[in-house]
Amino acid sequence: MSLIKLTIKGISYSQTQSGAYALVLSEVDGTRTLPIIIGAFEAQSIAIALEKEIRPPRPLTHDLFKTFSDRFLIKIKQVVIHKLVDGVFFSSLICEREGIEEIIDTRTSDAIALAVRFNAPIYTYENILDKAGIYLKIEEESSIKEEVEPEEIEVEIEEKSTKKDYTRLSLKELHIKLNEAVATENYELAARLRDEIDRRS
Repeated sequence: MSLIKLTIKGISYSQTQSGAYALVLSEVDGTRTLPIIIGAFEAQSIAIALEKEIRPPRPLTHDLFKTFSDRFLIKIKQVVIHKLVDGVFFSSLICEREGIEEIIDTRTSDAIALAVRFNAPIYTYENILDKAGIYLKIEEESSIKEEVEPEEIEVEIEEKSTKKDYTRLSLKELHIKLNEAVATENYELAARLRDEIDRRS
């Protein structure tokens, strides 16, 4: 069965599960999306890896794994979401060291967090997209293409509570608050502040 390449479309607060987030993957050569429910820590880890401007003061678990792998010359070649059972996705890391390939079972959220750090492609199978994939509406797809530059990834992390209004703050104040949020490892707040700064640039 042939593999279908996926890309990360975004992250948003899950409306169905409290404290969880929806990681949305979309097929590269198609209109289907694959929403996967993940935990807050994994959502933050993926968002931080995507947002190059946000640097945590201490390495997160996935950053530590990347450093460890680099030190011992282990490369993640690709991630494959290979099974879906009772709403749970099962994934594998395809790793290589000194020409020897190994397949390691992993949670899908961890696999994606590592794929972003290793710049590894993400794949799934047709039957999984048939089961859990959602077709994008044509209007929605065109609006996404208009708003997002090619190869640019937009990450939105939203809290269930109402967002604070940062429009009254100056750019200098926003940058100060962004630095404070990163220092205290409040990455959800940092992402919102970063979005406000980007909107004004």
